[in-house]
Amino acid sequence: MADYSLVFTLVFSSALVLVLLAKFYLASRQIRHVARHRDQVPAAFAGTISLASHQKAADYTITKARFGLLELAFGTAVLIGWTLLGGIDQLNQALVNSGLAAYGSLAPQLALLAAFGLVNGLLDLPFTLYSTFRIEERFGFNKMTLKLWLGDLVKSLLVGLVIGLPIVALILWIMGSTGAWWWLWAWGVWMGFNLLVLVLYPTVIAPLFNKFQPLEDESLKARVTALMQRCGFAAKGLFVMDGSKRSAHANAYFTGFGASKRVVFFDTLLKQLSPAEVDAVLAHELGHFKHKHIIKRIVAMFAMSLAGFALLGWLSTQVWFYTGLGVRPNMSGSNDALALLLFMLVVPLFSFFISPLFAQLSRKHEFEADAYAITQTDGRDLQSALLKLYQDNASTLTPDPVYVKFYYSHPPASERLSRMGAPTGTPA
Repeated sequence: MADYSLVFTLVFSSALVLVLLAKFYLASRQIRHVARHRDQVPAAFAGTISLASHQKAADYTITKARFGLLELAFGTAVLIGWTLLGGIDQLNQALVNSGLAAYGSLAPQLALLAAFGLVNGLLDLPFTLYSTFRIEERFGFNKMTLKLWLGDLVKSLLVGLVIGLPIVALILWIMGSTGAWWWLWAWGVWMGFNLLVLVLYPTVIAPLFNKFQPLEDESLKARVTALMQRCGFAAKGLFVMDGSKRSAHANAYFTGFGASKRVVFFDTLLKQLSPAEVDAVLAHELGHFKHKHIIKRIVAMFAMSLAGFALLGWLSTQVWFYTGLGVRPNMSGSNDALALLLFMLVVPLFSFFISPLFAQLSRKHEFEADAYAITQTDGRDLQSALLKLYQDNASTLTPDPVYVKFYYSHPPASERLSRMGAPTGTPA
């Protein structure tokens, strides 16, 4: 068993180093590529994007990428501290010996997950604060006050406790009470929970953080309603969200599931785009539904989570899984919370190198939604809307192609406009 433990430690360490090097390499490529093309607007956009806007997007991209490198280095050090250096083991041993077991077998396990989440959240706070109040502020995007930020933090913690704690407790109970096939029952509960959140989010959770007002512009409402009728789409309502109180970034989205679907426009989007452009952006979102992208993603999530729970079911019974990550399993108690925690830490590491496949699929879906949108609205409106959004959100027009393949869920502007038939080109 000791040999298996050592092998897994070496595998984990090797994966950690490879992922770290790969992410540093990709970020460095992105920084160099964007900086190299900072001083010239791509020819295809020269008539629509000013040099000042292009340089702002480049500086914003580079600043975020450099800050991301710092987060990556710190996050890697924290991961090593939690695992190989014994952080989780020490926390677990302290809770096991704390007497919490007197309140039930779930008490020390829930305490372990809660304590880990609290410490990890505190470690992330400086990065979140700097990103919001320095980087986003510097580029004119942040609209949040410290008071609003603290309010959001408290609300998020309360929502996490009210919603997250019961589902975690239920899964831990299932792990300890339903035998060898617990992972199948747990998967079913987890999927049911996710579907319930899709239904409840628009009307229960989202209004805790933002105000949603019915769309009052009658002419725009008539346009949007006519578009949805042409596309055979029904929604429970059209709403405007006060996104401007937090950020200058703009967006529009569908939320909800089944009969609870609703269309949400950021107020910043309605200020930046013309009615025809709003129509085109909405048509793009309708394209996702027309091509059943949402259903496909939910089915994919179901399949991947089933595989994940099955793998967790096996790993949770292997002593080397714990010891190889620097943790001594409880010999007289349950290790379910330990297994969950270690699994959540390890999976993102080993799944990194398949992430380009999911990014590629997402970009394919975006192309399909664009193609559908230009069959329902004037393609020139979608093109002009995209350019405005790229400009207003300071999205670089010259990302590194390799970086795009790994990380971009949406195609770069040059590729999207080229697919729509607009003449475009990207600097070499």
